[in-house]
Amino acid sequence: MHNIKQFKGLLKKDTKVAAVIKANAYGHGDKEVAKIASPYVDYFQVDSIEEAKRVRSVSKKSILIFGYTNQDGIRQAIKLNAILSGFDLVHLLLINHVAGSLKKKVKVHLAIDSYLGREGVMPSQVENIIKEIKNLKNIILDGVYSHFANIEDTMNTTHANRQIDTYHKCVEIFRTNGYKNINTHISATSGILVYEKGENLHSIVRLGIGLYGMWPSEHLEYLNKKKINLKPVLKWVTHIAQVKIIPANHPIGYGLTYITKKNTKIAVVPQGYFDGLTRTMSNNGEFLIKGKKAKILGRVAMNMTVVDVSNIKDVIPGDEVVIIGAQGKIQITAEDVAKKMDTINYEVTTKISALLPRIIA
Repeated sequence: MHNIKQFKGLLKKDTKVAAVIKANAYGHGDKEVAKIASPYVDYFQVDSIEEAKRVRSVSKKSILIFGYTNQDGIRQAIKLNAILSGFDLVHLLLINHVAGSLKKKVKVHLAIDSYLGREGVMPSQVENIIKEIKNLKNIILDGVYSHFANIEDTMNTTHANRQIDTYHKCVEIFRTNGYKNINTHISATSGILVYEKGENLHSIVRLGIGLYGMWPSEHLEYLNKKKINLKPVLKWVTHIAQVKIIPANHPIGYGLTYITKKNTKIAVVPQGYFDGLTRTMSNNGEFLIKGKKAKILGRVAMNMTVVDVSNIKDVIPGDEVVIIGAQGKIQITAEDVAKKMDTINYEVTTKISALLPRIIA
């Protein structure tokens, strides 16, 4: 895959890559992405046991489950030969108990909360938890990891450096307590671009948003677009359901938020907020039809959206509509849609309904 190769070019050869395909591969289709990416990556990172099952059905690569797993989920994960995330001692005790009941040993990566304020062990607890882990005979501590909290949207790396220093101190405690060859990872896409910088700092990196050809932020795009060339891989397409003329002074859609000022040719597009659009695109967003932008008129409904095609010739039912992607020489990116939806590109693609078919072209 083009984007994976771009990021591998920034890393040392022995750095392992975990492709992050949680949230239905950021909306792209987890099984579809796993099939394509499997030859190029070392791990797949998912959030849940359900995601792990889908990935395992198409790939034998190692799977990291980094969401919380309950007792039944742990049991299923062990049967899938997945690697679990441990959040704290209570969670580790549960994992150890379930693994013991199955007469299995399970690999675990322990989360360190280095000033993110989310899941994981507090740095002050590391010494004590190491003592406890050594008594958990059914757990193989394979890795310790953390997450950056604020590295993609700022040039001020003060907090990121604080996180790095704290995390490294925790890693060193593990190493001095016998875990010499433990896997370590803190960098997602933004961390690869800002922090790793071609150095062999950690054994694993977690490639998420960049895998799909999108940037973590405009700031990082500006700093890195001359170093690597990312290609968005998603194209969101539907087809016109109906074309008709609406007279002047006629409402369009719920709430009467748009009233025509003249005869208006409209196209009814069979996608709405159930499919992944949001109502913030009402009277605001645009789609591509015949290589031209067609403005959304009225409110985005649950399953339908109306666009103005008055200035587009020969529009008929069945014509292609591009919501994200290129048509002719014009393109609408996930970032363009994010601005209309007042959110980030991550949310735009992950909102795309999993019920919509993913077609590998």
